[in-house]
Amino acid sequence: MVRRDEKLVFIALGGNAFQSKGDRGTPEDYWRNATAAAETIVRIVEEGYRVAVTHGNGPQVGIISEWMEGLKARIPPQTLDIAGSMTQGWLGYLLVQAIHNTLADRGLVDRVRGAVALVNRVAVREDDPAWQNPTKFIGAWYTDEAEVERLSKEKGWVFKRDPRGGWRRVVPSPDPYRNVEVEAVKTLLSNGWIVVASGGGGIPVVEKERGKLVGCEAVIDKDLAGEVLATALGAGHFVILTDVDGVYLDFGRDGARRLERVSVDELEQYYREGHFPPGSMGPKVLASIRFIRHGGLRAAIGHLREGYDVVRGVGGTQVFPR
Repeated sequence: MVRRDEKLVFIALGGNAFQSKGDRGTPEDYWRNATAAAETIVRIVEEGYRVAVTHGNGPQVGIISEWMEGLKARIPPQTLDIAGSMTQGWLGYLLVQAIHNTLADRGLVDRVRGAVALVNRVAVREDDPAWQNPTKFIGAWYTDEAEVERLSKEKGWVFKRDPRGGWRRVVPSPDPYRNVEVEAVKTLLSNGWIVVASGGGGIPVVEKERGKLVGCEAVIDKDLAGEVLATALGAGHFVILTDVDGVYLDFGRDGARRLERVSVDELEQYYREGHFPPGSMGPKVLASIRFIRHGGLRAAIGHLREGYDVVRGVGGTQVFPR
């Protein structure tokens, strides 16, 4: 089991935290949300922690896919792995710029190397059953069922209801097992950089003969991929910041109850009982369970706006070994 570093925090930012339901997705929306994330990250760095960051890309990879679909008569569409790499540049740039400017505002640019974003691949298995059961939400929310039916017929897209409301496209989300550039991440962290890696769950690749890697049509869940990287790095703390303020039992129903402090055994029992949908909170909970089972000291899930409190352990849902 990898030795854990109490001063290393791994933060996973949801793609929905960059563009929440109701946001138009303007550059102003993105900069506002990226700056909120950067403020949390820099406050943690100020307290003497090293920080690695990942981010989701569900809305953004769907947007790119729709752009390509809309222009396919003029410009050949690209595959989902290429679209995912585009989002690593898009959101990685937003984050490193926002972090740099926040460091500058706080007079820390001479104390901290800065932030760097990697184009980063993550390995998945070719025989993963997820290829036959798409669950990963990407793209925009739709409320008109007739439009959903039309898009399904015209484009061959699969739609499911998002627990946050409306319908969204779903794509395969195979389970990650290895971060290809993990040694580069370790090197950068050890040299004082804040590292943004495994963006959008990483660019999905499968391993072939002689160690060759081939991209594939999928979007890996960023929380599951984040846990793989956090564990490989030996992070002590794994924090998921999204657009909800914690993990709920009976979410969206009367009497819904937020879990505040919970043991991994209790959380795993709720997970097995089916309390958390597979396309939204389910992977966040599963990633937290895996992180603790693999030797992590603490996992947490909460809202981006309350990110500092969630990282400090006084907000959101906090998960402990016992």
